[in-house]
Amino acid sequence: MPSTRRRTLAVATVAVAAVVAAVALPLFQPWRLFTGKVVDEALPGADPISMTTSSVPPPTISGDRRPTSSATRPKTPRRLTSGTFISHEHKTTGTVAILELPDGSRVLRLEALDTSDGPDLEVWLSDAKVLDGKRGWHVFDDGRYRSLGQLKGNQGNQNYEIPNDVDLKALTSVSIWCNRFNVSFGAAELT
Repeated sequence: MPSTRRRTLAVATVAVAAVVAAVALPLFQPWRLFTGKVVDEALPGADPISMTTSSVPPPTISGDRRPTSSATRPKTPRRLTSGTFISHEHKTTGTVAILELPDGSRVLRLEALDTSDGPDLEVWLSDAKVLDGKRGWHVFDDGRYRSLGQLKGNQGNQNYEIPNDVDLKALTSVSIWCNRFNVSFGAAELT
């Protein structure tokens, strides 16, 4: 009889462990602590790399002297604000900048980003003050915020388009935000 109880207890323990694993593994995705994705996008709006060609250049039309809108705009991106990431829930390093491109559009640029890979990570602009330590982990969804989309990779250089209706005077911080657990992996104040 004692061996029957032990067998029943062992079967019950294995069944409970299987149910816990079936729920916990997809939710927490612990393997992401050991995975990563590097994204290395070029600086937007920068002049492309020149390449030599054996082709003859097309003829120019000397009578067309209309000014173009690009003649009045700078030819390189202009830095509007920038900041340096601090760690929150996960160690996060790198810098962030908001750039105005020659065509007048704006992008948020992450440079040398290094953070943990996590489930459901997004790049957020927020009106929250960046706070050190655990005090800053959960503040970015308390006020105004705007998601710029899913984090493309947890390492590297990345660009995120900022829609024209986003008020950059009101949204003065950036967070790598985990929607699954409502926590900031890391954040930067824009100055």
